[in-house]
Amino acid sequence: MKIHVYFILFFSPLLLIGQNIHNPQLLYDGPGGLYEKDSLRSIYINFHDPNYHSILQNSFFTNPSYRIPASINSSHDDVSYDSVGVRYKGNSTFCIPNDAGVPKVPYNIDMNYWISGQKLLDYKKIKLANAYMDATFLKEYTASKIYKKYLPTPEVNLVKLYVQGNYLGLYVNTESINKQFAKKHFNENNGALIKCDGSGMFCDTAGTPPGGEPSLNWYGTPDSTSYYSSYNLKSDYGWNKLIDLIYTLNFNPNQLDSVLNIDRVLWAFAVNTVIGNYDSYNGYYVHNYYFYQAEDGLFQMIPWDLSQSFINALLGWDILTPQGPSHPQQFDPYYGDDPSLFRPLTSVLFNNPEYRKQYTAHLRTVINELDTNLIRSDILSMQSMAYTAVDDDPNKLFSISDYINNVEQDLSFGLWGGYGFGGIMSTLRHRIPYLQTHSEISQTPPTLYGLSVSNNIITINATNESSVELMATKNEFKSKFQSFDMYDDGTNGDTQANDGVYSCYIPFPSALKVNFYLKAKNFQTIMLSPERAEYEFYEYSSLSGITNYPQSNTKELIKITDLLGRRASFHYNTPLLYIYTDGSVEKKIIAK
Repeated sequence: MKIHVYFILFFSPLLLIGQNIHNPQLLYDGPGGLYEKDSLRSIYINFHDPNYHSILQNSFFTNPSYRIPASINSSHDDVSYDSVGVRYKGNSTFCIPNDAGVPKVPYNIDMNYWISGQKLLDYKKIKLANAYMDATFLKEYTASKIYKKYLPTPEVNLVKLYVQGNYLGLYVNTESINKQFAKKHFNENNGALIKCDGSGMFCDTAGTPPGGEPSLNWYGTPDSTSYYSSYNLKSDYGWNKLIDLIYTLNFNPNQLDSVLNIDRVLWAFAVNTVIGNYDSYNGYYVHNYYFYQAEDGLFQMIPWDLSQSFINALLGWDILTPQGPSHPQQFDPYYGDDPSLFRPLTSVLFNNPEYRKQYTAHLRTVINELDTNLIRSDILSMQSMAYTAVDDDPNKLFSISDYINNVEQDLSFGLWGGYGFGGIMSTLRHRIPYLQTHSEISQTPPTLYGLSVSNNIITINATNESSVELMATKNEFKSKFQSFDMYDDGTNGDTQANDGVYSCYIPFPSALKVNFYLKAKNFQTIMLSPERAEYEFYEYSSLSGITNYPQSNTKELIKITDLLGRRASFHYNTPLLYIYTDGSVEKKIIAK
């Protein structure tokens, strides 16, 4: 067992914080789960009614929520699941192949639609996308791995799908945004859940009226029916909550942080921007996101349908044209700040100096953490694993050479005229240098290092800064961080003035646990520690009277996490003892 802590001064009341950071990545599936990445599994659907396609095709337009029964078998396990509810899903990815008579359409599978509690590897809902316009089959998978570093994100892997015994092809298995997702990420699932996507269909054979746009504009009335075409309520209630958010955004934007987790939005915008996902609120087309109102009262933005990442399937650009200001690789990272575009969320956030700098800091973090060698290696490994499944796919739109080439190169699809399909690596290869040389993003931020906690005082070293703040919260939801000034003037816990070491007392002295991160500013920029804050943060405890724990005058603890995901309390004055939340105790002999 390896403990994630590296810089520790033993037999001293001083602790330097290393990797003891709240780690949300532990929430995601490990090996053997439904979204395991290292194996290619198969799912078999057998409908009881041989006329299933006509039924599901018709209901797609006339009654989209209608399901018919089927049995499911899977190479995930040896169990046969009966009376599973199945329907078609999607929009353009359904319409385009279906209109062409191609049977490879997206599926929505509800394991417990008729049998309560029935699950496949602990999941009730299975959503299978056909990756019809992704030659690589891996744009959604690769995007998901990047997004989930910074905010709650649906998991993705690949599966082979058979229907009525026939191999339809390779599918992208994408986690559903539902109550189960909310429970996983927010530890409760009773909040309002809204899918922010217009109701109009790409193929409008049923005469459906044009769908709205979930741009968060105020439609002049609190009547929820005015918003039905732009938003889809997925919970039992929530229209009034959503409308309250929209009203606050448009008329009381200075109170927006009381109803919206702004930092989550800024992280979503940052990843959208860096990886060229323009099918998003701050891209060309406003849609493909969810809002979930967590128990703290704040709406959380959750990214959805990431298949168009890496400038995929974008109408109206020619990949053969030399790059220039109109090329999507040079799409404005602050697009939407102009109020005349009627995108109130980007307009409010990007015109607020503090939020704009925080968004820019997030852009830098995403850019700096992109390891293109690791991304390429992962893609090549996945493509090697799936090669035969793609080669045998009778319904794929692209050739097997496109499957390989679109990783590194853009593709032009002349059959549709004007469509360009960005390559994963070529998008990053050109997008990143453009962003790095942008006048705002290229500004030099402060540096933060040497974080330590001693005697209820937090200290941090800073350079190129004009001020440093402690952002802290004591609430159980790990949100609504408050700002506290840190000092380099020899007061308020600071030992020496003007030495570049900032200090302050830990706030909320009566709280058992304080979560915090650091924010340094200069005139142009912001730097955070940890850089993925507020999604990651430091955890600090000040406890007394711990059962079976040695007592001492210093009762400061930092929570750390081992590789098994167990939490341990590390006490300054007893560095050889780890007490885990599962009740186990371990003593470690570590050299000074």
